[in-house]
Amino acid sequence: MSRIAIPQNIPAESKAVVDAVSRQLKLTPNLFRIMAQSPQALNGWAGLQGALSKTLDMKTRDGIALAVSQVNGCQYCLSAHSYVATEFAGLSSDEVRRNRLGESDVPRVAAAVAFARKLIQTSGNVATGDLDAVRAAGYSDANIVEIIALSAQFMLTNFVNNVFDTEIDFPVVEKEIA
Repeated sequence: MSRIAIPQNIPAESKAVVDAVSRQLKLTPNLFRIMAQSPQALNGWAGLQGALSKTLDMKTRDGIALAVSQVNGCQYCLSAHSYVATEFAGLSSDEVRRNRLGESDVPRVAAAVAFARKLIQTSGNVATGDLDAVRAAGYSDANIVEIIALSAQFMLTNFVNNVFDTEIDFPVVEKEIA
């Protein structure tokens, strides 16, 4: 049961971001109705998301979102990112499952999602071997900063949804991996 009434009114200062998300997804996700209540938080998130959408590739970004959301146990985000990954990025259901585990059939993606998973599990206290592995897959230090920033971006939405137990408005995905 959600711990917040899903707001129907969007503050004027949040409207542009919410409208853009709604056009892209063809619905207004409950997450954005909640975040819109703080235009500063929503617009801060949108600025980070906009800049980071130009990093790495879509499938890797979606894989990171799935790995981070799995570690954080965010059922809303797992449902939303599974939907986006299959509908927009073209990931198979098996690849979605593997990404949630910090794995991938694609070696370069596997390194990024494994690093993101370890990053969240250790609160950023990764081992030198974790850095070596992601570098060996061809990621530059700039790319590693991008993986860290993407992970932080996804943590923000994970935390909002976990705090409020946001009602899921995507096809529901269970937290446990089959």
